Order: sequence, then structure tokens, then C-alpha cells
Amino acid sequence: MKSATCYPCELFHFGPHSSFRNPSDSPSAMGRSFEEDPLTLAMAPPPDETPEQRQAREAAEAEAKKISDEIDEQIRREREGDRKKKKPVKLLLLGQSESGKTATLKNFQLTYARREWSEERGSWRAVIQLNLVRNVNLILDHLNQEMVGTSAHSEGHNSDDSAEEIQVRRKAKALPPLRFKENHRLLKLRLTPLSSVQVDLERKLGDASTELYTTLVDTAAPFDHATNANRRALQEFSINSTNGWKTALDKFRAARQTRPDTGSDSLRKAKEIDDDVTEIIASCKDDIKALWEDPIVAEMLNRRKVRIEDAPGFFLNDTERIASRNYQPTDDDVIRARLRTLGVQEYRFIFDHGRTVGQEWRLYDVGGTRSSRAAWYPYFDDVDAIIFLAPISPFDEKLAEDRRVNRLEDSYLLWRSVCSCKLLSRTQIILFLNKCDLLQAKLQRGVRIRDSVPSFGDRKNDLPTATRYFQQHFKDISKTYSPVARPFYMYLTSVIDTRSTAVTLGAVEESILREHLRYADLIF
Repeated sequence: MKSATCYPCELFHFGPHSSFRNPSDSPSAMGRSFEEDPLTLAMAPPPDETPEQRQAREAAEAEAKKISDEIDEQIRREREGDRKKKKPVKLLLLGQSESGKTATLKNFQLTYARREWSEERGSWRAVIQLNLVRNVNLILDHLNQEMVGTSAHSEGHNSDDSAEEIQVRRKAKALPPLRFKENHRLLKLRLTPLSSVQVDLERKLGDASTELYTTLVDTAAPFDHATNANRRALQEFSINSTNGWKTALDKFRAARQTRPDTGSDSLRKAKEIDDDVTEIIASCKDDIKALWEDPIVAEMLNRRKVRIEDAPGFFLNDTERIASRNYQPTDDDVIRARLRTLGVQEYRFIFDHGRTVGQEWRLYDVGGTRSSRAAWYPYFDDVDAIIFLAPISPFDEKLAEDRRVNRLEDSYLLWRSVCSCKLLSRTQIILFLNKCDLLQAKLQRGVRIRDSVPSFGDRKNDLPTATRYFQQHFKDISKTYSPVARPFYMYLTSVIDTRSTAVTLGAVEESILREHLRYADLIF
């Protein structure tokens, strides 16, 4: 390779009229020296400079140099700080709707960002109240249908009903009619105000969102719209925001901190609504308990195959505590609270506990319905790890958005898609087989897995056998469809159990951190 001095001067792109084209055109040949360079002349001290002027000039130059050096040092420190700054850990939570993604995210905050969790906990009261009210209104919905003779069991079949659902309706229709009494009519009447409470809470939680879905479209006739309770999930209240529950809770937090004689009109009004809602719910406490504990109502729900206690956001067993004027949410209440958010939400936490104190974690909670899954892919390229939540209790349930699809089969297909994605071939994927508590309760009620999952065969219908079977199936899918061999990380979880989940997250945190540091070239 030639040295730079050997290149012809044409490579420097001097123009055809340049004074430096030929050696004979150099400054010395033209009778002009380098000392006459305009910049040099401009910087030279004036020829008639006095000693005082020289001293002032040199002082100004020294001050300018000091300032310039300080700026250079600041830039150097900032660059050094950026170089040493810890890269945030990015964790993506995937799974079908109601798989436990948001509850897992809240467990991370509870375990590792306690200060922020404590600041938000009180604001969850409105969400928990909404969950309780929705539980009650769902029961009243069914009760109204039965009492006015518009039972869903007597309606025509829908094209997407499964054979099992049709058989359930036929069996229910063959049973003797339920004998409702005057107290059921009075319970309906006294609990009517809860329909307006639900609308008020939904409207307030949704004020800061761009999209709002309500289960009660008409407060005057709250039951007219509900012709098929199996569509519950499609009618579920939701908010659409970029940071999930934080948007919904901001207004409640501000309202709770507002004194009656201070704050803006909107905050005072919000606090008044909060107080009114609490008062109405407290006044309905005894009737709510009576409705939930009524044997005829229990038989009605059983015939309709409605198990509110298995659904997210169930609080009827806590009515005595929650339906009170001085109710304050507990950690477990917040974990169990249901506030469905649409789209993809980003949550940023600075961990103040655990092995990564001071480390920023960015957790992404995504919508799990089929129509939401197209939004997942852009988050795959730089994510450190994925926690995939597969609920194994709904082996006998259908997707809310498509009643022809079994929920367990949908989890299998979704898991296969994630494992086979080439963009995630080097990404750590951790599987949570979730809702083990609900699976155990379902098996104890006598529900047989083989009736819905024929490949389960004659295996023992208990929790250890079931979890081993499901675990092996997910492991086989990972092995078969992963583009490259990857380790199989799996945990049996019940994410509403904060204590056991904290132990699981400790192991997950260490595993994710190790991979994160390895890719950041900090360990080898």
C-alpha cells in the first residue's frame, strides 16, 4: 500500500483554478508567506498593544481556556457515565388473555420496587370495588334472566357453541325450574344501585384512556343487553393506554390526596364520587353477602356452569372487609385485582430490593387476545428474556374471542409460535405453568382431564400427574420447534400467591440477570 505522501495531488480534489495545483504556485512562489495567513493575523495581538491591554487580553484568554476545559471535562464525564450506565433489563410477558401476565408484573413490583408499590396501593381501592360490583352485577344478570323466563338455556344455539355447551343447556332444561322467592326480588331491587356504581367507576377509570368498553350500556335497564353470559369476557371493562394501570390510577391517587377545601374542581368532584361509591357499596354489604350465600342462587350458577370464583377479579368472599367505609387494599388484594388493559404497556421499575438494586427493569405487558398478538413482534428484537404464561387450569374451557378453540390448545399453538420464531432463537424463554391452584380445585371437584384432553388417557387425575403431563408436552414443543437447542426453564406457579411467586421470581431474576450481563459483555 502506498503511503499518503505518494498519492497524486489530484486525490485531494483541488479545483482546476486552485493556487496549490503546481509547486510553482505555492505561497512562497507567489510572494506570500504562511505568516500572512488571515486566521493567524486575526489572532495576533495588535502591534500597538499597551502592557495593560496585554494583561487584560491574556486574562480573558486564560478565562476562556478555563471555561473550555471545564466543558471538555463535563463532556468526558458524561461520556464515561454513559459508558458505565447499566443497560436496562427488558422483559416481555406473553400469554393468552387471562393467563396471569399483569399479576406477574405486579408481583415484580411488589417484590423489587416496594416504595413505588406502597405509593400506588391505596389507589387500587376503586379497581377492587369495581371488581366486587361486577361480580354482583354478573350474578344479578343471570338471576334476572331466570326470573323473567329468558334463560339462556332455552335460547337457540349459536353457530360457535361447542357440543359440550349444547349438552349442558339440554341437561339444565330437563331439570325442574328453580323456585325463586320474594327475598330474591327484594335483593334485586336493593342491589340495583350497583349498576350505576359500576358505570361511574368504569367511566372514571377510563377517563384517561383512548378507548372504553363497558359491561352496562344502559343504567336504566342493566340486564336487557345480556343474552348470553358466556360472552362475559368480550364485554369486560378495559382501558387502552401506554402505561396500563398507572394511567387509570393517577386520578384516584390525586383525588385521595385532595382535601375537601383544596384542589381543583375536577379533583374535588372525583373525591366526591369516590366517597359516594364507597358509601353505596358499604350500604349494600349485607345484601351482597346474602346474594352470594343464597343456596338457590348457587344452584342457578351451577346449572349455568358459571364459576365466578375461578375468574380474575373475584372478591365476593371478601365482601365483609371490602364493602366497608374504611377499606384499604392489602398486597394480596392488589395482586388479585383485575384491570384489563389493551395493547402493549411498558412499565419501568428501578429495583430497590434483590440482587439488582439500582438496576432499571422494563417490563412489557401485552394484550393476549388473538387480535392483539400482531403487536408482539416489534418487541422481540432487543428483549433480554420472555416469561410465557400458560394457564393449565382451563383445559376444559374455550377462548372468549373464539368459542370453538380450547384454551389449552391455544396455549400450545402460541407456545409453538414463540419457540419457532427465529428472531427469538437466542432469547431466554421462561415458562410459567400458571393457575395450579385453580387446577387443583377443579380436579378436587371431580372434573376429569381426559374428558377434554383425550391424549391424557387413563393417567391418574391428580395435580402431580397433570402438571407432569402438561410440562412434558410444552417441553416437547420447545425441543421440536426451536430453531436452535435451548434450555427449558419451567416453573409451576399460582401468581396470585405472592409468597411463593416471590421465591420463583428470585430464581428468575438471577437467571435473567446472568444472561443480560453476558450479552452486555460484562461477564464471559
